[in-house]
Amino acid sequence: MKNLVIVESPSKSKTIEKYLGPDFEVVSSKGHIRDLATRGKDGLGVDFDNDFEATYKISKDKKDVVKELKAKAKKADAVYLATDPDREGEAISWHLANELGVDIDQENRVVFNEITKDAVLKAFENPRKIDMDLVKSQETRRILDRIIGFKLSKLLQSKIKSKSAGRVQSVALKLIVDREKEIDAFIPEEYWTVLAFFENDGNLIETSAERYKGKKLKMTNAEEAQTVVDAVQGDFVISKLEKKNRKKDSKLPFITSTLQQEASTRLGFPAKKTMRVAQKLYEGIEMGGDAEGLITYMRTDSTRLSQTFVDDAKALILESYGKEYVGKYRQGKKTENTQDAHEAIRPTNVNRTPDSVKSYLTNDEYKLYRFIYYRSLASLMAPAVFDAVSVEFTQNDYDFNGSGSTLKFDGYLKVYDYEKSTDKLLGELDESKAYKSQKIDPEQHFTQPPSRFTEARLIKELEELGIGRPSTYSMILETIVYRAYATFGAVSETSKTKVFKPTEQGVLTNDKLQDHFESIINVHYTANMEEELDLIAEGKKNNVEALQRFVDKFYPLLEEADEKMEKIEAEKVGEECPECGGELVYRFGRFGKFVACSNFPECRYNRALDGTKKEAPEPTGEECPECGKPLVKRKSRYGTWFVGCSGFPKCRYIQPNEKKKKEETENEETAS
Repeated sequence: MKNLVIVESPSKSKTIEKYLGPDFEVVSSKGHIRDLATRGKDGLGVDFDNDFEATYKISKDKKDVVKELKAKAKKADAVYLATDPDREGEAISWHLANELGVDIDQENRVVFNEITKDAVLKAFENPRKIDMDLVKSQETRRILDRIIGFKLSKLLQSKIKSKSAGRVQSVALKLIVDREKEIDAFIPEEYWTVLAFFENDGNLIETSAERYKGKKLKMTNAEEAQTVVDAVQGDFVISKLEKKNRKKDSKLPFITSTLQQEASTRLGFPAKKTMRVAQKLYEGIEMGGDAEGLITYMRTDSTRLSQTFVDDAKALILESYGKEYVGKYRQGKKTENTQDAHEAIRPTNVNRTPDSVKSYLTNDEYKLYRFIYYRSLASLMAPAVFDAVSVEFTQNDYDFNGSGSTLKFDGYLKVYDYEKSTDKLLGELDESKAYKSQKIDPEQHFTQPPSRFTEARLIKELEELGIGRPSTYSMILETIVYRAYATFGAVSETSKTKVFKPTEQGVLTNDKLQDHFESIINVHYTANMEEELDLIAEGKKNNVEALQRFVDKFYPLLEEADEKMEKIEAEKVGEECPECGGELVYRFGRFGKFVACSNFPECRYNRALDGTKKEAPEPTGEECPECGKPLVKRKSRYGTWFVGCSGFPKCRYIQPNEKKKKEETENEETAS
């Protein structure tokens, strides 16, 4: 009989099976196989009186998968659990072991950070036991999310018709709403600058008035600015001239959050798309009949690189660019929430250049692989060096400052063309010479309110505050928009930059949560909860005690909110439903306000505010291959048609040929 290996994704099972040879059969669990049941106290699937013991049930769409896995496990000589190398993957292995009767005290857990032959074979030489501390941490997270999600969502639905709340989701919404309130409360202040321009060796030098008699200059109106202009009409002298080399270090290799942020800014990829493409690069790409993973595991918050990769990369840099381009290996500082279980996101083989694999990749895969490859390589290269010049021109006790720089040595910029360097020339300056300004311009300005969050900025904010895990950010932000708590769209008709703006329902939801749950729906409490989950994963804290502390704090707040939160009825339109005669009311959806029947879900009549009827999905007569529900033809937000599962959002299947068209449309919308 063969050894059975279970992985999460079907796409990597064939690759791994090739590496292991004929004595192994590699099959997929297709992700999670079970979740908390919906029975017990409040339908939470958790026994509060028995140390929060969880009851699980096999997911409907995984019953056949589990049945097949059980049959194979019974026949196998040994069963190995090779799910993803993170807490979620550890929990999936534990669920599989429980359902398949695999002994968790045996060394049958296999972990690899990259899908390459060497890495996989080495991992199978060193199997370990399932790490129950990691499992407890993940289970605690799931129970917390179930309690908050079920109880808060039910409360909000009954009181203010909001659709959901979440431990991290609601804090992310708070950040969006708080930023909008800052913008609304912002009062612009007028200020002025005075610029003086000098010509030298054919270069135009721009300077700005900074000080008067050594004190910082502040101009709040046109009269003050004009006073400066009138006072500096004579020749200027150079009062200070400094020349020095300025070094610019490369950035560290990508972790999950920085990859999402930078791919959004540099490539125009939404976070969800970045993770989807990275998953494909990790799981393996077919190249000339063989498949191999091109990058290491893309869910990580460690900037560490293996010594093998560092050595190979430095050898390549030395051979391709020269000794002067080889830099030092720098590892970023670990934060309290950093999990150092595996490496930064890097190519699995530094000799596999982007151009050498380009023909095997889609355009998006190539863009992201190239981005990851050169970021990793650049992190081990020497700094760029600039000749930097700063100059101070003085006239009548007013100091005007300017600066320039030229690239002296390109260093890591040799390969990392995502950062541009433009020379700003000043020419040779003579401190003994008098300089006359070409022109002096006073300019009016107004202070600006803080900017709304782009996806990249919001992800950065969540990471810096220690809220949630980077691997969940894309889903959290998608949920906020899907629940109609915020819109995500262009800043203006002429801009492609997309930002989050809270809807009326989003503001209402946040305000009610802050009125009644401020002590737990806040940045500090949520970040502390993440730290506690990390300590549980390290075996340093008791998961039962952590859950009990939360329940003791949460349930009194819930009971008080249920009693005191005002119930808000939906605003009536003043018309009858043309289909059932019920009252028409205003509702909020992911694309804004619309009109719907108050008898929903019995009556599903709805229309846009302009009176047009929303086009209903058309049944295709086919079944979803993932969950068995009917497939329907829908119109997307971009006006294109696609075929998807009627069970959305629980099932997100989209028919492949239509999905490609949809992705092309999304690429056009998000291209930078």
